[in-house]
Amino acid sequence: MISASKRLWRTSPLTYLALVLATLLSIYPFYYMVVIGTRTLDSINDIPPPVTPGGAFSDNFGRVLDNDAANFLTGMMNSIIVASVVTVSVVLTGSLAGFAFAKLRFRGRNILLLSIVVTMMIPTQLGIIPLWGMMQTLGWYDTLYAVTVPFLVTAFGVFMMRQYASQAVSDELIEAGRIDGASTLRIYWNIVLPALRPAAGVLGLLTFMETWNSFLWPYAVLTPENPTLQVSLSFLSYAYYTDYSQVFAATAVGTLPLVIVFLLFGRQIIGGIMEGAVKS
Repeated sequence: MISASKRLWRTSPLTYLALVLATLLSIYPFYYMVVIGTRTLDSINDIPPPVTPGGAFSDNFGRVLDNDAANFLTGMMNSIIVASVVTVSVVLTGSLAGFAFAKLRFRGRNILLLSIVVTMMIPTQLGIIPLWGMMQTLGWYDTLYAVTVPFLVTAFGVFMMRQYASQAVSDELIEAGRIDGASTLRIYWNIVLPALRPAAGVLGLLTFMETWNSFLWPYAVLTPENPTLQVSLSFLSYAYYTDYSQVFAATAVGTLPLVIVFLLFGRQIIGGIMEGAVKS
């Protein structure tokens, strides 16, 4: 007879069916985006709708580049710069602050951490008006500073790295570094940061995706001549007429950086999940 523990880990055909169905439902929107982006506008309205890619991608994307109202290449470059700078800053500041809150002893540590966590409860939309006025005062309106500087540090990043550092970094390693004469920053760089790599990969991916997909704040502080990618894509749609083949072709190209970042950080995410499962 098969023991209860072996039955627990066995997979049934229903499990495979559920996994295949979940995979198809997840992939299909991206696949259909590629299908529409490679089809002509006339074929999109065919009955039944097309389900295989066509050969019109170069023409569709060419119209995107020729669309002066969208400024697609400017938006793409701005998004790459902003998302990269914000991601690196959030990972570094979050890991530094998380290490300090988790392993260093100083007065007011718990109050400061509570203050940071409380800010996570305030919706970002409530701060748009005063933040917009601040950008005007600083002269940062319609500059990349306006969409970069306010997001260089996030409460979520600090809290996430603090929680991970409290479990992943042992006090004995820090004490050993102290005995060897290492400074606090040296301990952070050579001991703490390598231990936080899985969590840093997850935080980096989440931050890059959030910044890349941000629309409301860039739309408020940037002009159409200097947009980010999401703002640029919004100018491809019009009130009475939308060239969906053009929109989906631009969206497919705009999704590529996210795919590349996921491939780079995917192993770190899986490693972080597995390490957390082993620890629990």
